[in-house]
Amino acid sequence: MKSWIAAARPRTLPLALASIILGSLLALANFQFSWKITLLASLTTIFLQILSNFANDYGDAVSGKDTDQRVGPRRAVATGDITKEAMLRGIIITAVLSLVCGIWLLVESFQDADSVSGGLADVPVRFWLFLILGILSIAAAVGYTNGKRPYGYAGFGDIAVLIFFGWVGVLGTYFLHTLSFVPLLFLPATSVGLFATGVLNINNIRDIETDTATGKKSIPARLGLPLAIRYHWGLLITGMFCALVYSFLTDAPLLGYMYVLAFPLFILNGRAVATHKRPVELNARLGQLALSTLLFVILFGASQVM
Repeated sequence: MKSWIAAARPRTLPLALASIILGSLLALANFQFSWKITLLASLTTIFLQILSNFANDYGDAVSGKDTDQRVGPRRAVATGDITKEAMLRGIIITAVLSLVCGIWLLVESFQDADSVSGGLADVPVRFWLFLILGILSIAAAVGYTNGKRPYGYAGFGDIAVLIFFGWVGVLGTYFLHTLSFVPLLFLPATSVGLFATGVLNINNIRDIETDTATGKKSIPARLGLPLAIRYHWGLLITGMFCALVYSFLTDAPLLGYMYVLAFPLFILNGRAVATHKRPVELNARLGQLALSTLLFVILFGASQVM
C-alpha cells in the first residue's frame, strides 16, 4: 500500500485540482454553483492525475527512461516496488474510475437542462462533446510516456498541460456549473495552465541531463539549460500578465487584484530555478510552484466572489 500511495504521488493532486477550484469559484461569482458538480469534477480530476502518475511510472520504466541517475522521486516500477503487470492493472482501474466519475459528472450537469434518459437520440450534443473530451483526457494521461510515440518524449507535454490543466480544467468546470461559455475567462485559465506548465518545466530542467542521455526530447533538453530558464521566466511572467489583463478588461476594483499577493512567490520561484546549482535542489521548487499556483487560484477566485 505504501508503494501504491507513493506511486500515486499525492503531492501532485493540489495542482491538478487548481483548475477545478478556479472554475468553480468563477461559477460561484456568477451565482451558478453546485457542490455536487464541484465534488464530482474534483474526484474525476484526482483519478485522472493518479492515472497519469501511474502511466508515467509504467511508461518510463518500460522504455528505459528511468535510470539510476534519476534525481526525482523514487519510481515504483523501475525500482521493483510494483511489478509491471500490477501497475498495468492499476492504470486500467484508474482509467475506468475516471471515466465512470466523468460520465456521472456530465449526467449531473446536464440532466436539468436536457434529457439524457430517453435514448441516445435524446442525449444533448454537448454531453457527447464533453464525453469525447474526457476520453481525450484519459488518452493524454496514458499517452504521455506510453505507446509507439509518447508525446512527452517529443516535447509536447507542455502544450498538453496548458490545455488540460488550464483551458479544459477551468473553462470546462465553469461550463458544467453554468452551461455557458465566457471567452474572457481564457485569460485566467491560461494563467493557471502556464503556471502548471512551469511545474512540468522545473521537472524537466531537473532531469535535463538524464533526459538528454536517454533521448527524451523535453523542452529543456531541446533548448539547453540557459534558454530553458528563460522559458521558465516566460511562463511565469505571461501567466501573471494574463491575470492582470483580465482584471483590467473587467474593470475590477482594487480588491479584485488581491491575487497579486501571490506574485512574489512566482518571482522567488523563477530566481531559485535560475540560480540553482544542483538538480536535486529543484525538487523543493516543484512543490513550491504548485502551492503558489493553488494560492493564486484561491485569491483570484475569492476576488471574483467578493
